Amino acid sequence: MALGATIYNVHIDLADADRQVYESLDLRVARHPSESEEYLLTRVLAYALEFTEGIAFSTGGLSDPDEPAITVRDMTGAIQSWIEIGNPDAARLHRASKAAPRVAVYTSRDIDRLVANLAGERIHRADALELYAIEASLIAALAARLDRRMAFTLTVGDRELFLSLGSETLSGKVSRAPAL
Repeated sequence: MALGATIYNVHIDLADADRQVYESLDLRVARHPSESEEYLLTRVLAYALEFTEGIAFSTGGLSDPDEPAITVRDMTGAIQSWIEIGNPDAARLHRASKAAPRVAVYTSRDIDRLVANLAGERIHRADALELYAIEASLIAALAARLDRRMAFTLTVGDRELFLSLGSETLSGKVSRAPAL
């Protein structure tokens, strides 16, 4: 019998001074059995960092290769932003760039390796891709505290993240790779 998804309820008080976004987010996030804790948390943080009207986690998740991890749609349902997590291959980003006006990738792994893997590959509008790395030590520290029900405050300033969980504060940077 196949394993089902594990549901996480995450409450985030978001204060993103970089984008002037101040929201209270109640997320119900499904973790696919093949999804690592780090991938899940990178996905949750990417959602918060990209939060805007029309944002949603994909319904297919990892099981649907034709859907991004996160989308932003306008009121007509058209995709405005295609947001990937991890280390997508060039073919996937090529398809994404044809399907959406904006494509962003968030990873907690080595961004230089991702850039090297994508360099020279055929990707539609490769120079417009937005590649971000969330500091791996922040993701690891958050993964060590992962619970099925969790709440934290996320403060963003100058692409520095501060996560307050109770009396603890974790911090790390989000860095953007140069265009391909």
